[in-house]
Order: sequence, then C-alpha cells, then structure tokens
Amino acid sequence: MRNTLAWLTAILIAACGGQAMAQAFPNKPVRIIVAFPPGGGTDIVARLVGQRLSDLWGQQVIVENRAGASGVIGTEMAARAAPDGYTIFMGTLGNLAVNQHLFPKMAVDPLTAFAPITQVVDVHFVLLANPALPVKNVNELLALARSKPGQLTYSSSGSGGAPHLAAELFKRLGKVFIVHIPYRGSAPSMQDVMGGQVSITFDSQIQALPFIKDNRLRAIAVLGRNRSQQLPDVPTVAESGLPDYDLTNWFGLVAPAATPKPLLDKLNADVVRVIGAPEFKSRINDMSATVVGNTQEQFAATMKADSAKWARVIRETGLKAD
Repeated sequence: MRNTLAWLTAILIAACGGQAMAQAFPNKPVRIIVAFPPGGGTDIVARLVGQRLSDLWGQQVIVENRAGASGVIGTEMAARAAPDGYTIFMGTLGNLAVNQHLFPKMAVDPLTAFAPITQVVDVHFVLLANPALPVKNVNELLALARSKPGQLTYSSSGSGGAPHLAAELFKRLGKVFIVHIPYRGSAPSMQDVMGGQVSITFDSQIQALPFIKDNRLRAIAVLGRNRSQQLPDVPTVAESGLPDYDLTNWFGLVAPAATPKPLLDKLNADVVRVIGAPEFKSRINDMSATVVGNTQEQFAATMKADSAKWARVIRETGLKAD
C-alpha cells in the first residue's frame, strides 16, 4: 500500500510539473535542429515554421544545422537534448523511419528516442536531369541507362535520405544501373547536377522549382501518385512506364522521448496553429508541398508504418548505405 501511494504521488508530481512547464513555455529561445546543411528543403520549411512560432511566442526560434552521416549526427544530437521543449527536431522520412535500418550502429532508434509533435508537410519529389542530358522522359532515361550501364550518375543528399531511396526504387523497378554519388545535403547535390558533374537527381520540388523555371534543371517526372499543381505538364513516374513507383517524403517535428505530455500538447497545438494559417499553407503549396498538421498519435502511426515499409524494402533489395 505504501509503495502504491508513493508511486501515485510521483506520477501526480510529474504531471503537475509538466503542466507548470507547459504554462511557462517558452521563456527563452527555442532551437529547431535540422540534420542537413542550410538551403535544403528541410531547412527551408524549418525556418518558415520557426519564424511563425517566434512571432506567436515572442521568443527567438533558432534553426541549428547539424549535418553529417546522412542525417544521423543531427538525429542523435536531438535525441540526447534535454526533454524540456527548448530543443525540437525537424525530421524527415529518412531521419525518422529509414536510417535505423540502413545504419546498424546508429546509437538511437527514432521510434523510441523521440516523441512525435506533428507531421508538418508532405513533400513532393521530382526526378531532375541536367538539361544537357539527352533525355526528356522516363522511357528515354531508362533507355540511355540501359545502353550505358554504370556510366550515368545520380546525386543524393546522403545515404539513407529520401533522394537515395527514391533513386534506388527507380533503379530496382526500371532494372537499370546508375551510380550513386552521395553529398552532404540537397543543395550541393542539386548544384552538381546543374553544373553537369552528375547526370540526374531525385529531390524535393520545394527547392527544385526555381531551377526548373529558369531551365537550370529539367523535370523528367514527379514521384508521387498524382501530378504536381506547379508542374501540371510533367507526368508521374507511375504513368511513365513504372506503375508500381510511388514515393512521397515528409517532414515532421519531434521532441526527445521524455518530454512531458502537457508540453508536447502545447507544442502540437501551437505548431498546428501556425502551419494551418492560410498564408502559410499558400506559401507551402507554392513550393509544391502540402501542409499536414496532424495529431501526435497520427504522426506516430505514420512513422511506425513507414519504418516497417522501408525495413522490408531494404531487406528485400539489400540496399546499403554507401
């Protein structure tokens, strides 16, 4: 009886402490860790969200880029942060659902190391080529790759990220061999495609659209099931000859796992509020992404389902981090 009373008292104290933390939050700057360099899609969205949270809270929200090891460094750093709400992590499909299956020595399992806050956006991807590459559609690209096995290259933001997964899925379904050139982030990856050092890449429309519009990159196909509103004349990979192809990336905010529930509830409510504003949705839509803003439980289910899906794909294909 005494032990039970002590246990219940501890729970009550913890709950009251969490409520007090949530009521006082934030009373100092908050940081959002991004596991990639500045200029990539994750960084762009994190800064947009951070600015609006700063306006709401009256506190500075700082985006801190911790790139390296295909996002593993930033992920592990965020997981080890104090669970007080002042460090949160803008993770991706790769960070939160894939890397743990590609990197067996990864020090944390994102499914247990983090508490979901909300999925912020669905990010629509596009297959991009240097304009000098003599291809304008998926069939021409596949034909060129088959005629020159191992001579075409593709860049990615790093092993295990969504661009890497997108390319490997394309190679598998298209039965072609294209050499992977991993970079430390999407910005340098895309720059080298524009510069002609790499043939193609698979990356987010968020950062690709300006380069498509000024003809520095050629959009070959979009990767999801539906065509993009911003690129209505660009077909999907699925309708271009690979009907089983479908990939949509996502970005979402999480906190260290021990963060008190009342604080997670406040973070969820405030983030959903700012990303649900019409002008924010319009800005994200213009970049060819879609605002989500779901519950903690819904985002947890997405993370779990995608982790299981990509664990199976990685196991069946033998995909390995370069």
